[in-house]
This record gives sequence, structure tokens and C-alpha cells, in this order.
Amino acid sequence: MQSIFGTDGIRGRFNKELTYSLAYKVGYALGLILENKSPILIGKDTRISGDILLQAITKGINESGKQFINLGICPTPAIPFLIKQENLSGGIMISASHNPPEYNGIKIFDNNGQKITKNFENKIQKIIEETNQNLSVPTKVIPLTIDKDLMDIYTKSLIQTMGGENLCGFKIILDTCYGSATSCAKKIFQSLGADVRVINNSKNGLKINMNCGSTNLEPLKNALRESPADMGFSFDGDADRVIGIDSKGNILDGDHILFLWGRELMEQKILTNNLLISTQMANLGFEKAWEKIGGILHRTDVGDKYVHDAIKKKKAVLGGEQSGHILSKINNFSGDGILTALQISKYCKKKNINLNDWLKSSFEPFPQKLTNINLKYNKFDLKTKLLIDQTIEKFQLIYSDNCRVYIRPSGTEPVIRVLVEAKKQKKVDSLSSEITKKLSLEINKIIN
Repeated sequence: MQSIFGTDGIRGRFNKELTYSLAYKVGYALGLILENKSPILIGKDTRISGDILLQAITKGINESGKQFINLGICPTPAIPFLIKQENLSGGIMISASHNPPEYNGIKIFDNNGQKITKNFENKIQKIIEETNQNLSVPTKVIPLTIDKDLMDIYTKSLIQTMGGENLCGFKIILDTCYGSATSCAKKIFQSLGADVRVINNSKNGLKINMNCGSTNLEPLKNALRESPADMGFSFDGDADRVIGIDSKGNILDGDHILFLWGRELMEQKILTNNLLISTQMANLGFEKAWEKIGGILHRTDVGDKYVHDAIKKKKAVLGGEQSGHILSKINNFSGDGILTALQISKYCKKKNINLNDWLKSSFEPFPQKLTNINLKYNKFDLKTKLLIDQTIEKFQLIYSDNCRVYIRPSGTEPVIRVLVEAKKQKKVDSLSSEITKKLSLEINKIIN
């Protein structure tokens, strides 16, 4: 049986790759493996399939002899925070993050609030393979009681990260993406005194991530044009990512967030070795500007778990991805889009500066182009995969003198992603076209 785990938990289309029966088995396996007798915490985003998957997982947990607590609709980072806070045995978030509504996923956390290790995944996989019981989807979903007190503890913890600073006088627009952020983002910013306008704020699992949120900034840009504000923040489906927009419509992505936030921590002398952790997708302009002010940027493979591993290994205090997934020491390195948005707002207030002016003091990004090469097959034998990897490595070496080229197979779909960046857009476009054409030909030779 192929591993059910991808780059971030289990992910797939509901009732196809991710079935009721599989969700039941995951709940059952997790209940057997976790040694702590405390309950398992479960939350979800707004997707329609979330309720039926919740029912399947909780049925499995109950049959393993464990108990659970249902947090209801919540941001993913609420789960690891509350596991630690309440000394729970582990947790599950039912979400497919930034993917479309027909997808869903299961993210699993251990008793330390950390995403589970490969070894832990293998234990779950083994139990699932040994569990022959296959269940069909029940005709009726039984509503489960929601623990609202725990959600209050999480939201209060976010407010406390402001250190007493308020947001009075700020006009802020939030795009909650019809997802997890609808549960608390508006209330948190309002409680801090901000004048808040929220778009896409209904708990609508049919619209989650659809033409909105951190992967589509047009609704937020339009809202800022229609009703001018100091800044706006756009979250993804489970609110662990955020992208900002200033009053002029300029984008504050994860690279800019790391640069600006990191510079503040550097000036406060609390940034270990002036080190930031990011991925191979981080902009070259970011890296050069950070090095120019005395910083070090360490790159990892793409994925927040690799960023997290490097943060722990190098004792860093801040890291993240260009996509807006930021990990900070404040909440034990659990990516939290609402927390990140609050910290950006807090610095603007403390520095008595608007986001537009602060962003102007950031770096000048190099032009980047990301192109996908579609593959005919999703699975390859070991020999084919090795040949493709060698071809990718050869292309990266050939072009490394002229610019930065990063090529990787996607962890979630049958495509190879080619990232090219250089100082001039014209160079980026021509090289990107040249590399993708040549690489496609080479890979097709291998496959065919």
C-alpha cells in the first residue's frame, strides 16, 4: 500500500482519495498509538465534507478506547496551541488548507503540538493496513457538542501577543476566505480597537478558497480600492497563512514579512546569529538584501515541516515561506496567519508608521517566474524517478551561473515546478522558456 501521507498530512478529494472509511481508520489508529490518557482535540475548517469526516474520525477514536474534544470550526494553529496549553494527548485538524472545496485533509499533531514525524506516520499506516473494516458513509450526520471555552482561550492568547498594544486608529480589511478565519479574526481585531471590515466572512464550505484568500488577492485589492484602509490581510482556508496588502495595493508576501519582522528582531538583538529560515522559493532579492544588513538566510526544501526542522536544529526564532506561512517563537513555531497579521499591525502601531511606508523600506524583489511541466504519470518506478532527479540536477548546474534556478517535483500533483529568477524580467522569461522546453524533452525521453 502506498503511503497515505503527503507533504502535510493526508490530502485528497472527499470520497475518492479521502474516504469515510479511511478517516475512521486514522482516528482508530491514532487512538491506539497515543499513550497519554487525555482526550484528542479535533477541529475543522468550513468544508462541507468536514462534518462527515469528523464523525468518522471520532467513531474511530471512541472504538480505540480514547476520548475526544470537538473544537468545531477553528484555525489550524488553535489545535497545537491548545494541545500544549491543556496537556492533551494529541490533535487532528480536518482541512485541505488552500486547496479547493472538493478536497479535504487530515493534519495530525502529537502531544507536544508538533506535526507528527515520519516514524509516527508509519505506525498509523501499519495499523490502517491491518484494519480490514471498511465502512460506508452513514445517511445521517450526528451533530457533536463544541467546546467553545477552549476557542476563547486560543483567541485570548492571540490578543496577549500584542503586549498591551492596541490597534485604535487603524482601518483594516480582512479576507477570511469563507474558511477557518471566519471563526475569530474579526472579533480579535475589533477587540484591539481596529476599525475592521471583513469580506468573504460567511462559513461557506462551498466557496472556501474560491477566487479569494491568500492565493487570490484580487477581492482584497478591490475592497481596499472601494473603501480605503491602512492595510488588509488575506488568509487561506485554515488560516495558517496570510498575505498582506498595503493602502496602495502593494503585496506583503512571506518574504517581505520575514525581512521586516526579522529586521525588528535583529535590532532588538533577539535574532539568533541574525538568522532567518526560509525555503528554496524565497526571492533572491530578499536573500541579498538580508545579507547586506548582516543577516544569514538558510534555505530548506519547500514545506513548513522542513522550515520547522531547520529552526529547531539551528535554534532560530523566525522562519517561513513566501506563501505567507510564518513560524515564530511566540507560539512555539506553529504557523498562524492571524498571529502574523497581528504582529505586522503591532509593529506599524509601535513605529507610528503605515504599512505602505514600512514596505518601502523592505527589499526590491527580483523578477521570478514559476512554470509547471505536466507529467503524464503520477507514479514512477525508482529507476525513472532517479533519472528525472539527475536531469533536474544537471539543468540546475548548467544555469546556476546566470541566475537562480530551482526545479522540483510537486509533492501533491504530477507536475515539475521550474522557478527562474534574475535581475531582469526579460532574462527570466527567456531562460524560463528555454529551460522548460529542454527539460520537458529530456523527461519525455526518460518516460517514453
